[in-house]
Amino acid sequence: MTTEHLLDDRPLVPLRTMANKVPEVTVYFWIVKVLTTGMGETASDLLARLLGPVPAVALGGLALAASLAVQFAVRRYVAWVYWTAVVMVSVFGTMAADVLHVGLGVPYVVSTPLFLAALAAVFALWYAVEGTLSIHGIRTRRREAFYWAAVLATFALGTAAGDLTATVGFGYLGSVILFAVAICVPAAAHRLTVLKAVPAFWTAYVITRPLGASLADWMALGHTRGGLGLGLGPVTLAWTVAIAFFVGYLALSRRDAPGGTAV
Repeated sequence: MTTEHLLDDRPLVPLRTMANKVPEVTVYFWIVKVLTTGMGETASDLLARLLGPVPAVALGGLALAASLAVQFAVRRYVAWVYWTAVVMVSVFGTMAADVLHVGLGVPYVVSTPLFLAALAAVFALWYAVEGTLSIHGIRTRRREAFYWAAVLATFALGTAAGDLTATVGFGYLGSVILFAVAICVPAAAHRLTVLKAVPAFWTAYVITRPLGASLADWMALGHTRGGLGLGLGPVTLAWTVAIAFFVGYLALSRRDAPGGTAV
């Protein structure tokens, strides 16, 4: 699925417009997206272990606010700025789901539909105001705000959904297989013209979160929890290096620049 399928021909209402602030949806987009989900999962757990839950959440919130401030300040897509914001959304989205479960005792079977309802509300408001959920028209502050609200909701939802499947019998490896199969469904439905591009994109976007998070958890957590036991620190570092490599490549090659070459 490439961004050319997500074109939006509706006129932009606000007067101040910018270049599109979201990258082309290429294979690189999905690779980095999955990497950020896994890194955010283990980094959140690592920070909570090292600093304690409250300081970790505070630090995550400040880092998220700073990264989004930079993202909103630029007037075009900048690879390292955009993906830094996605990473911080991943970290904080994980914390938001964990706070509900660990801090407030809300079970995943409850928090998952709650986050789903929150995402649906964001989409409903976004569509009511803009008439589209296309990511190809993120050229105004208002659309950008809707976009990042949706992204944050997808990360929180995906975190809760991944933890839910891991704790109801699938385990982490089972969850990886489950979501790897699930992410093929919107892709196949779109290819068969059963599902339009925009809902197919957002469905896949949500599923990448529990897919990447379950994979990272499986790699990091101990054998007693069904994992490989590589550790939170090494897995976080390895996935961060992988993100830096791909984002560096994209920044230099501009393969995912809006209007560039889609894979």
